[in-house]
Amino acid sequence: MDAGHAPESPRAPARGTIFYGWYVVGTVFVIHTVSCGLIFYNLSIFLKAFVAEGGFSVSATSNATALFFISSGIAGLGVGWLLDRYDPRWVVTFGAFLSAAVLASAGHVGELWQLYGFYVLFGIGNAAVAVIPGMTIVARWFTRQRSKAIAYASTGLSLGGIVFTPLSATLVERYGLGEAAYWLALILVIGVVPIALIMLRHSPEAIGLSPDGDPPRLAADGSRMPPDGVSFEDALRSRFFILCTTAFVFSMMAQVGALAHQFRLVATRTGDDHIAALAVSVMAASSIAGRLVGGSLLTRVASKTYLFGIYVLQGLAFALFAFAEGPVALFIVSALFGTTVGNMQMMQPLIMAEAFGLKAYARILSVSQMITTCANAAGPALLGFLYVTAGGYQTAYLAITLSSIFGFASLYAAGPVRTLLDAQDKPVQD
Repeated sequence: MDAGHAPESPRAPARGTIFYGWYVVGTVFVIHTVSCGLIFYNLSIFLKAFVAEGGFSVSATSNATALFFISSGIAGLGVGWLLDRYDPRWVVTFGAFLSAAVLASAGHVGELWQLYGFYVLFGIGNAAVAVIPGMTIVARWFTRQRSKAIAYASTGLSLGGIVFTPLSATLVERYGLGEAAYWLALILVIGVVPIALIMLRHSPEAIGLSPDGDPPRLAADGSRMPPDGVSFEDALRSRFFILCTTAFVFSMMAQVGALAHQFRLVATRTGDDHIAALAVSVMAASSIAGRLVGGSLLTRVASKTYLFGIYVLQGLAFALFAFAEGPVALFIVSALFGTTVGNMQMMQPLIMAEAFGLKAYARILSVSQMITTCANAAGPALLGFLYVTAGGYQTAYLAITLSSIFGFASLYAAGPVRTLLDAQDKPVQD
């Protein structure tokens, strides 16, 4: 183990009888709530603000938003490499400071190149503070209870929308994007940096434990056994990695496009920004509920079977969004959509850990996330293009319904989920 994450004091887990991994889960939950609420969920608010205050077109802003996902995906490769070598606290802290600095500059964006630069840097910061570091750390701390741990930690991704979308919308409406951005940046730093530095730990091995709080796994010679899993190269060559990642490309592209445009869709159809912010919050609340239910169900239902059901619900939600009018109908569809959002975000890191183990998990997840995230860029851009050319959102949402169908088909073709090394002939989960 290198100096980047040397073993820490055994006193670190001394918190009564509770396994320290659950404190890590709580820490990641808080980090996800703050970072996702102020970065990811604010994309739809920034889209509207840059159009209204900055004078940019919907199409140009949608294309700039696409760069957020491309830069985030590419930067995630570097984040995965860093997480394998250094203390994750410094990676997350860097991501928080970079994201906050970019966020604070929102009011000074006046040229198209500045708009593109804003989203590129915002994406890099997001990669270092959000899903890849959070899910990698949690996966290292749990094996038997991994689905629950990931579900609880990733709930913060949805709670961020509930807590910060109304706050951000209110601040931007009352003070304008320029002044509101300073306050949002300050909240981001205060909400992420202290708890990351104090509470995060690289892995249970760093404090003398094993996943789930078990005693350390030792080889015959007394040395600590390395984590189970397949190699990075073998994982990337496997049919499951290729087709499962393809499935997430289709589904997440559609999901991200819908999320980026949801606020504007509801505001356009109701004429009220507050109703639009509430619809985003309803979606996020439903995402939390769906994620928690999913974490429990996944202890009894095969992950792939469960994911098939999520694809069906996602396609239905998109089709209904195409025709929904009025606050009540839009709230109902937002709730249905939310149940798929939380689960889809949770399932990619979970199913990759199930399939390939922890040996090279950070890098495997970062590649899958990079491919998925870069493809996500097509979602907001496609919806923006179709909105302009078709004169409304109906055609756009019908188009991304097909994305869910293609995702379902790719997942079906991926084959079974393997829980451990293929070479060990472990049972296959269908």
